[in-house]
Amino acid sequence: MTRDVIGRGRGLDALPARPHVLTGDPMSPLQTGATAVQQHAPLDDPVAWLLEPDTPAVRHVALRDLLDRGSDDPEVAEARTAAMARDPIASILAAQHSDGHWEKPGPGYATKYRGTVWQLIFLDQLGADATDARIQRACEYVLAHSIAASGGFGASGRVGGAPPPPMAVIHCLNGNLLRALIGFGRLDDDRVQRAIEWEARAITGEGVERWYASGTSGPGFSCAANEKLPCAWGSVKALLGLARIPPASRSPLVERAIEAGLDFLLSHDPAVADYPMGWGNTRPSGSWFKLGFPSGYVTDVLQNLEVLCELGHARDPRLAHATEWLLTKRTADGRWRNQSAYNGKTWVNIERQGQPSKWVTLRACRVLRSVVP
Repeated sequence: MTRDVIGRGRGLDALPARPHVLTGDPMSPLQTGATAVQQHAPLDDPVAWLLEPDTPAVRHVALRDLLDRGSDDPEVAEARTAAMARDPIASILAAQHSDGHWEKPGPGYATKYRGTVWQLIFLDQLGADATDARIQRACEYVLAHSIAASGGFGASGRVGGAPPPPMAVIHCLNGNLLRALIGFGRLDDDRVQRAIEWEARAITGEGVERWYASGTSGPGFSCAANEKLPCAWGSVKALLGLARIPPASRSPLVERAIEAGLDFLLSHDPAVADYPMGWGNTRPSGSWFKLGFPSGYVTDVLQNLEVLCELGHARDPRLAHATEWLLTKRTADGRWRNQSAYNGKTWVNIERQGQPSKWVTLRACRVLRSVVP
C-alpha cells in the first residue's frame, strides 16, 4: 500500500549525471513531473518511517495527507491526540500565556520565531488539533491583536494593545496566517474574510487606495523588502493562504488573485527560482534550495511545488525540472534532510539541522504523490 503513495509501483531510476533542461518540447523526457518520478529506481519506501508511532504529529499528518484517512478514522484520532501531548506541540503550547499569546502581548511578530503569530503558523504545519481550546485561544488572540485597519495581518513586534499599522501588512505573513486560521476552522470569521479580501486586492490591485514604500508597495506582490519588486516568497505564502479556501467558497476576486499568482510563479522555472531580485542581487537566495521545516517567511523550491500542486498544476510541464531537482535531494534510503530547522530559534527544536527529516520527507511525498497520475 505505501509503495503506491509515491511511486505507484513504477519504480524510480538512478539519476542522470546532469539534469535535463526543460525545453517545452512536448516530446521532452521531462514533459511532466510524473515522468521524472517514473525514471527513478525504487528506494526504501519512506512512508512506513513516517507512520512510526514515536512521532505522532508526523504520523497524524501522514495518515491524513498520504493515505487519505478522514479525521474520524480511529488511527487518525489516536495519532492526533498523542501529538497534542508530545513534543513539539506540547512544548509550544506549554509556553502559551493564559490569554492566548506567546512571549509578549501585542501583534506578536517578534521575536522570530517565538512570537505569537509564529506559533499559530507552526502549530498548523504540525497538524495541531483545531478543537483544542488552546488553539482556539491563540486564533482569537491573533484575530484581536494582529490585524491592521486595512484588514490584513501586520508584521509588528510592538508591545501592547495597539494594532499594527497598515504599512506593516505584507503578503508573507498575511498568507501564512490565513492558511493557519482557515485550517483551524475560522474561514467564516468576518475578520478572516477581511484579510482574504486584503490579500486578493493587494495581488490584483483592484480597489486599493494606498500602497506603502516600507511595506506592500504595489500590486502583483511588490514588496519593499525586495526593493519594491514582486516577491516570490510572498506570492507562495499568499497563494498557500488562498488555496485553503474551498473552491466553492472562492469569490471571483479571489479566483482572479489566484490566477495572477499562478501566472507569476509559473513565469519562471521553479527549480531555478530566478524571480525578481532587488538590492543588486543577481542570484536567487540560497534559501530557495535548502529544504526545511517548519516554514516561516522564507520559501523553498519544495513549498513552491506544494502550492502549485495544491492549486491544480501538478501535471504542468513547467514543474518537471523542479520535480527532478527534488528527487536529487533524496538520501540513499529515500529520505530528505532538514537543511533549515530553525534550531535554537523556536520554543522547542522540532528536528535536527542537517539530519534526515520526517517533516521534509512528508512534504516531498505529498508533492510526488500529486505529480504521479
